[in-house]
Amino acid sequence: MSNPTHDPFYSSPFGPFYRRHSPYMVQPEYRIYEMNKRLQARTEESDSLWWDAFATEFFEEDATLTLSFCLEDGPKRYTIGRTLIPRYFSTVFEGGVSELHYILKHSKESFHNSCITLDCDQCTMVTQHGKPMFTKVCTEGRLILEFAFDDLMRIKTWHFTIRQYRELIPRSILAMHAQDPQVLEQLSKNITRMGLTNFTLNYLRLCVILEPMQELMSRHKTYNLSPRDCLKTCLFQKWQRMVAPPAGHPQNFKTEIFPTNHKKAEPARQTTTKRRKRKNSASSANSSVGTTAGKKRSPATNFSLSSQVPVSISSTSLLFFSLLRLHMNVAAGATKDIPNGIAAIRFNLF
Repeated sequence: MSNPTHDPFYSSPFGPFYRRHSPYMVQPEYRIYEMNKRLQARTEESDSLWWDAFATEFFEEDATLTLSFCLEDGPKRYTIGRTLIPRYFSTVFEGGVSELHYILKHSKESFHNSCITLDCDQCTMVTQHGKPMFTKVCTEGRLILEFAFDDLMRIKTWHFTIRQYRELIPRSILAMHAQDPQVLEQLSKNITRMGLTNFTLNYLRLCVILEPMQELMSRHKTYNLSPRDCLKTCLFQKWQRMVAPPAGHPQNFKTEIFPTNHKKAEPARQTTTKRRKRKNSASSANSSVGTTAGKKRSPATNFSLSSQVPVSISSTSLLFFSLLRLHMNVAAGATKDIPNGIAAIRFNLF
């Protein structure tokens, strides 16, 4: 019985020359391979907690995801934050997709500013649809990823620009319905728009409204404030940032750069102070009662929404009230007359 050939590079764990391999940085393209494997491990029972863990593993806390494509009514560009990324991937599967993976070809890597950038001009997003019919969709475009240069190596920015897409139907399905013109006409229609399902497109349109309201939602969830108090507090803080002087400059910044004659300005200051004393002497007694009563309140509560401070309130932020009412109705069981898209995202946003 012949002995097996000895491998000169093999080192037994029990031998004197055994040594553990030193840790090394994973390549960015391998991280996409790991993400594809994790997406393949998804099951029908995967809930929002599973998608949150998926996003935590592959995306930074301040990560952003951007999709750019062109529809019939013009070019579109959607950017969502870290809190909305898990729901985006789940909507892909809820729209009838059973499999999802990304194929990178001839990608280029570059290192700058403590980040690793992966630029792939030939990226293909492959989705397998089981309904309404068995179809394989290949969405081609350019994918630019920016990874954090650390041990976790998570994604900081995700930008996918879609150029074209192809929907592939097996020949066997066409042969089965060759004699049925109605079925053939249905098979000839596209089931996606630029490789994205209507479920995903509707969610991206909702994200345009939900993204500016993340500050209001997080404040409501953290401090358990009413929607109006959340809006008051956010507006008051924004007003403070607008009124506050720029950091790094002294209070007499203007007088230091443009010095003036202080001797000529002194008499004018004295006359103005005397006039103010005469005018304010009558109103000081009436205002003393109101100031003592309002000392215990916080500045945000005294800040009225109808004040004359030029603070702009976006229309999307005001929809926070209606969404919160829908949230309360869904929690109470009253799901009538509620749009399906808003009712579906309630559990992950509030």
